Amino acid sequence: MLRIDPTARISPMADIEESVRGTLIEIGPRVMIDSFVKIKPTGGSGDVVIGADSAINSGTVIYTGNGVRIGQGVAIAANCTLAPTNHAIADRDRMIKDQGFQPSRGGIVIEDDCWLGSGVVLLDGAILRKGCVIAAGAVVRGEVPAYAIYGGVPARRIGERGA
Repeated sequence: MLRIDPTARISPMADIEESVRGTLIEIGPRVMIDSFVKIKPTGGSGDVVIGADSAINSGTVIYTGNGVRIGQGVAIAANCTLAPTNHAIADRDRMIKDQGFQPSRGGIVIEDDCWLGSGVVLLDGAILRKGCVIAAGAVVRGEVPAYAIYGGVPARRIGERGA
């Protein structure tokens, strides 16, 4: 089910697929979704909820998997991937594509006022606390504290010396 606020701006070149399993994709007020953004229901039945005033730039792919919750005022740069699911791989006698998916690690949660640099990859279980910044090219699969800078350099709080 798609629920799109009338004030959201979605490029006609974005591709938002409806779920055949009833997954909700909700796009909040004043959200901007750029061209070549892909939102694809796959790998689970989690919902995707994008909060008010968030921006998702070109080339970003969001899979529904175990769910993605994006807070308000989040900035997602170009070519990011949000993949809240993992393939099962334990059975060596079966092809990976035939093994389904691993149990959920909680999906992906991005709290308010976060910024993801270009090429960031968020995996199942990633939790980005309020105001954190994820450096370009970083891969996140755990929790990043509020107002931290993550990736490329040792994590530190925004405003600390050297930040």
